[in-house]
Amino acid sequence: MQGEKIAVIGAGAAGMMAAYRAASLGGDVTVFEKNNMFGKKIRITGKGRCNITNACDNDEFIRNIPTNGRFMYSSLNGFTPWDTIDFFESHGLKTKIERGNRVFPVSDKAADVAVTLHKASAEAGAVFSGHKVADVLAENGEIKGLVLENGEKRSFQKVIIATGGKSYPLTGSTGDGYAFAQKLGHTIIPLKPSLVPIESPDKFCRDMQGLSLKNTGMTVVNADSGKEVYRDFGEMLFTHFGISGPMVLSAGANIKNPDKTKYVIYLDLKPALSEEKLDQRILRDFEKNINKAVSNSLGELLPRKMIPVVLNRWGISFDTKCNSVTREQRTLLVKLLKSFSINVKGFRPIEEAIVTSGGVCTKEINPSTMESRIVKGLYFAGEVIDVDGYTGGFNLQIAFSTGWAAGESCL
Repeated sequence: MQGEKIAVIGAGAAGMMAAYRAASLGGDVTVFEKNNMFGKKIRITGKGRCNITNACDNDEFIRNIPTNGRFMYSSLNGFTPWDTIDFFESHGLKTKIERGNRVFPVSDKAADVAVTLHKASAEAGAVFSGHKVADVLAENGEIKGLVLENGEKRSFQKVIIATGGKSYPLTGSTGDGYAFAQKLGHTIIPLKPSLVPIESPDKFCRDMQGLSLKNTGMTVVNADSGKEVYRDFGEMLFTHFGISGPMVLSAGANIKNPDKTKYVIYLDLKPALSEEKLDQRILRDFEKNINKAVSNSLGELLPRKMIPVVLNRWGISFDTKCNSVTREQRTLLVKLLKSFSINVKGFRPIEEAIVTSGGVCTKEINPSTMESRIVKGLYFAGEVIDVDGYTGGFNLQIAFSTGWAAGESCL
């Protein structure tokens, strides 16, 4: 079916990959992007560095997709993380693998990823349009075309919806795709933030605002059931509302209905030390500062901002001399440092989330082709689908794999 007229709505990661694949196979592809800039969200990902993918095998990848991971098996086999690396390398963008198998451009510039995707799809023959799509047309369960914002109707045999989610609305992710899909008969799984900072009622978080911790252990526990729901190791940040940072964002994907269920996060501030080794370390520090107050003796053990918080939670007077700290008090301090609790209140708004959880129901999409099971010629790719993963390049790979599958299946 060479020359098939294909419309792609959205020039993000999924849309541009879909456009590239369809155009490279001979499709007559038009990409509709309402922003004045393509790949707008790509340009701000990874703190402006863009974590392109994760260089792991497919089984490991699926384990990092907490929402509908099994849906990804087929498209991931069709376009793996290594295929993503090869794609960018073959189009002139050198990549590198960092901690946790995270893949970044050597340039450390997210804009280079967006530019490479756009250039590749344009060179393959995709045409980019600045018109905003107002509606997707279908008759008798089959795609007919689009209606643009100016009222103009365009005929297309295939339409790929790659409009993103609801997070970062300033990048154009305003939920248009959900409305198109729902009008065409699709079920929209309720939207909620994923990879989003966590709010806490604990005042000490605000007291430590701006403090970043590295090499910290984290355990998330459902306090109602007593069950551990997530465990991680890495970086985090205290904020005026609670906590943020890479492992906090991933933890949020495992916290369900925090308005109805109580969750507590426990930090291991010294994961490299057993309780016994940590006690020995504290004892050495106290012996070195034997006549000093404990408030002036924890500087080698804890960040400055954390010392008053720990002392308050420890329940000891700031001017207590190190030589008067009992073994029982020391044991309490060890427990506190190995299991520093933070209560969960809820999440920041979806607008602040990196990824939207929820979206077009996966049961209504063919996982091999990304084609709708309801409307012939309608395809979905990327965040608009109810699939999301942890931080580490997994969500962009979801976009690339589903985009590739949708683009390939149109021809």
